[in-house]
Amino acid sequence: MRAIPAVTARLDGAGAIVTGAGSGMGRATAVLLARAGAKVAVTDVTLDNAKAVADEIVAEGLSAQPWSCDVADPAAISRVVEESAAAFGDLSIIVNNAGISANLSIDDPDYEAQWDRHLAILLTAQQRMIRAALPHLRKAANPRIVNIASTEGLGATAGFSAYSAAKAGVIGLTRSLAVELGKSGITVNCICPGPIETGMTQGIPDEAKQVYAARRTALRRYGLPEEVAFMTASLCAPAASFVTGAIIPVDGGLMARNA
Repeated sequence: MRAIPAVTARLDGAGAIVTGAGSGMGRATAVLLARAGAKVAVTDVTLDNAKAVADEIVAEGLSAQPWSCDVADPAAISRVVEESAAAFGDLSIIVNNAGISANLSIDDPDYEAQWDRHLAILLTAQQRMIRAALPHLRKAANPRIVNIASTEGLGATAGFSAYSAAKAGVIGLTRSLAVELGKSGITVNCICPGPIETGMTQGIPDEAKQVYAARRTALRRYGLPEEVAFMTASLCAPAASFVTGAIIPVDGGLMARNA
C-alpha cells in the first residue's frame, strides 16, 4: 500500500505578491499568507495603505514589505515584481486581488471610459502581473497564481456589465493559463467572491444588505474578507499541488440558490 505523503500548508520562505492589499480581502490575504510563513509584498495604489498593513504584519513578528502599485501601470507591475523578488530572494505566489467597481448603465455617457478602466484594472493587469512574474515562478518550488474574480463573472446584475465582462474574462484567463502553465508545475486558480463586507460594499445600507443576503444567499448573510482570504491562502499551499483551473465561489451559497 502506498504511504500517505507528508503535506503542508506552510509557506515558509515563499515570496508572495498581493495586489490591492491595503484593505478588505487583500489585507486579510496578506496577513494569512504571512502567518503561514510567506514573505509578503503588500501592494496598493496608495502607499500609506500598503504600509499600514505591512506594519500590522511585522508587528506580529512576520515578514512583509509595502509597495505602491497602480496595476493599470505596466511599469509599476514590473517594478514591484523585480524589487520584491530581489528583496525576498524568491517569488512563488501571485494573488491578483486589486479591483474597482462602478454601477452604470450601458447608456451612460461615461460608459466607454469606465469600460476601459474596468478592463485595465480587473483583467489586463492580471495577465501583466502573471507575465512579469513568470520567470520567477518557473524557478519556484511551489508556484501558485490565484486570480480574484467575482460571482458577477458567473451571473450578472443590471448596471455592472463592464465589471461582469472583466470578471468573466478573469475566469477565462485562469482556465486557459492553468492548461498552458501546467507543464511548468504552476497552478492557476480563481476565487469568485459573492457579497462580502469590504470597502466596495460599505456604502450599501445595512438593511439593504440584510434583505439581499436573505433573498439570495443560502447562509443569509454577507461574508467577511477573512472567509475569502482563507480559501485564497489554501490554494497557495504546497498541499494544493493538484488543484488547478478551479473556479471557486466563496459566496455563502449564492450561486447554488434558485429562490
